[in-house]
Amino acid sequence: MPPELALLSIEIPTLIPLLVLFTALFWILDSMLASLDVYAHIWHPSLFRLGLFISLYAALGLWMLSSNGVPS
Repeated sequence: MPPELALLSIEIPTLIPLLVLFTALFWILDSMLASLDVYAHIWHPSLFRLGLFISLYAALGLWMLSSNGVPS
């Protein structure tokens, strides 16, 4: 994963388009969890949603970073 993308001659961090894509995917995952009534068993559903979003987005970013062979 390159650190920046050139979009209309403007360099933006790669994680920003990844955030837009992941938000759409998370919306689908969230509606699936809601339809399965998972949130009825969670103490604080909005906090769970936020924690799940942050954890999965961070894992996706780290996976993208390590899969490209970028030295740390």
